[in-house]
Amino acid sequence: MSPVMFDLLFNAVQETLLMTAVSGLFSLVAGLPLGLILVMSSPGGIAENHWVNRSLGLVINGFRSLPFIILLVALIPVTRFLVGTSLGTWAAIVPLSITATPYFARVAEVSLRDVDRGLIDAVRAMGASKLRIVWDVLIPEALPGILSGFIVTLVALIGASAMAGAIGAGGLGDLAIRYGYQRFETVVMVEVIVVLIVIVCGIQWLGDRIVARVDKRH
Repeated sequence: MSPVMFDLLFNAVQETLLMTAVSGLFSLVAGLPLGLILVMSSPGGIAENHWVNRSLGLVINGFRSLPFIILLVALIPVTRFLVGTSLGTWAAIVPLSITATPYFARVAEVSLRDVDRGLIDAVRAMGASKLRIVWDVLIPEALPGILSGFIVTLVALIGASAMAGAIGAGGLGDLAIRYGYQRFETVVMVEVIVVLIVIVCGIQWLGDRIVARVDKRH
């Protein structure tokens, strides 16, 4: 590998990791509360509200049903308004965050629903507030599943960030398209694929170690 190509690959890896980290953090901060609201407002939940549950579910399902490439193009005006441009790494973070948030919200919802209902009822019978139930029961008990779901979300974001390279978002996808596909450089394509596999495996390995540490069932 030439020094120039090494620098391009190194920069592309940094851009991909930046897009994944920032949009992943946003999906965690925004998606977890959404998942909590879905569970709490569901029938039999600690804050049952049919209207909130149904409305929020429809919005989340609506965003989840959109293919990422369509969402990427549709959000160009919003992206340009927020970051001043529709090209580059930071521009890609906007649609990546928006597509990852509802995805993670549903993943978190599944984990939160698995919390023992008897435990929740016992804590409620002791007079605990809704906030106390969330912090002391729901999140701690569902934490292994939430973390596992977050790792899956990060892996999905890596793939989406590569797809965003098709419209000049930077990162490994952009490198593969500009130097691998358009210039017929098979070696570049292979290098990008190998790096993506290494990144995904590394994230999954690290995530599995973290989940194993916080999972009290083992």
